[in-house]
Amino acid sequence: MKEMKELTRAEDQVMQILWRLEHAFVKDIVEEMPEPKPAYNTISTIVRILETKGFVDHKAYGKTHEYFPLVTKEKYTKFYLNNLLKGYFNGSFQNLVSFFAKENKMDIKSIEKLLEEIKNQKS
Repeated sequence: MKEMKELTRAEDQVMQILWRLEHAFVKDIVEEMPEPKPAYNTISTIVRILETKGFVDHKAYGKTHEYFPLVTKEKYTKFYLNNLLKGYFNGSFQNLVSFFAKENKMDIKSIEKLLEEIKNQKS
């Protein structure tokens, strides 16, 4: 795969649907979109961009294409969060947690629970 790039908001919206459905035609993606529904051609264009970026591939049935993700949601989430850490928190998970603790006014019990979950995941 090419070097992973961050998704635009529209691309992310389409990928969220593809990750949930696993396989979908453009019409299926359009059906899953919130109102007002975008045009079929708009979604078709976004899916082709995602294909060019290496996020999706397709299986052809004549002129119709069924699309499916090549990148897992977990892999993209890890990539995205690492970029967020580097770009906004000097690569420090501690700075990230501190920011959210202040912004969300987390109490000590919530912070302890979060730290315990992180500790358990590393084990």
